[in-house]
Amino acid sequence: MGGPAHAQGQQRHFAYLTPGLDLPFWRYLAVGIADEAKKHNATVTNYDSHNDAATQLKNAQDAIARKVDGILISPTDSSTAPSVLSLAEKANIPVVIADIGTASGNYVSFIISDNEKGAHDTGVALAEALKEHHWDKGPVGLVTISLARNNGKARTKGFRDAMKENGDIKEVALNQMQRYTADETFKYVQDMLTAHPDLHGLFVQTDTPTLGAVRAIQAAHRQDTVLLAAFDGVPEFIDLIKQGKIVASGMQQPYLMGVRSAQAMFDHLDGKKPEKQILVPIIVVSQKNLEQVLPTIKQTVFANELK
Repeated sequence: MGGPAHAQGQQRHFAYLTPGLDLPFWRYLAVGIADEAKKHNATVTNYDSHNDAATQLKNAQDAIARKVDGILISPTDSSTAPSVLSLAEKANIPVVIADIGTASGNYVSFIISDNEKGAHDTGVALAEALKEHHWDKGPVGLVTISLARNNGKARTKGFRDAMKENGDIKEVALNQMQRYTADETFKYVQDMLTAHPDLHGLFVQTDTPTLGAVRAIQAAHRQDTVLLAAFDGVPEFIDLIKQGKIVASGMQQPYLMGVRSAQAMFDHLDGKKPEKQILVPIIVVSQKNLEQVLPTIKQTVFANELK
């Protein structure tokens, strides 16, 4: 790809396959890809997989039929990526993976956050807050993203390691998201709070669902006894962190991940060799550092949507 026609300034066109644009994280990542593409006079079409592997495969077939110059994909999970990679390889279309990961297959570059370290550091912040309230043993519950995703495994491991290192804080409940909505997590947390009246800590592994957890804690009148840690970020998090309703959130930088993904694709098409794995750091945001990191996260996390 990227032969002489492009050297004469023909516009390149890319496809971005995303699990679901209803989740702000993927929207911000898509904006990062599009902004970087614009700098190169290229265009991007977003294909929403609606968290469904069959839809993702159909989107890949559509993109390939349109003879795109490259595919950027955030897979629905790591086990569904190989079928897309195999189709693209047959069509000689390069693929960059933006987050989630793949169980196998060939690709140009994989852009990923340090999920394990980010979740570990978020867990440490929660453990410190639990100690300040003299709830040294927790216990804690988790609402995780799919554990079929490599990043779900990494977040869960990082958090559990932090609990072990900080006085062996007890874990009593775990639910895996399927729909990634605030209402789904509201119900999970409601059930956890009912089943575990002594629960003092919660870790919710992505953005919008955390808002459901906030609602459930308030509905149960447990805001004085349950501390909430989160992952990623939506604009509402800023006030929730200021108010102490979220103790800390390990924020990936999706806009920056989108930019890096597009840069890797352009490097490849221009004959350079991008790194096989590009790690984007996670910023753990709490009351302590919020003002200091706000200018950075407005762009790299919230794609300038935060006014």
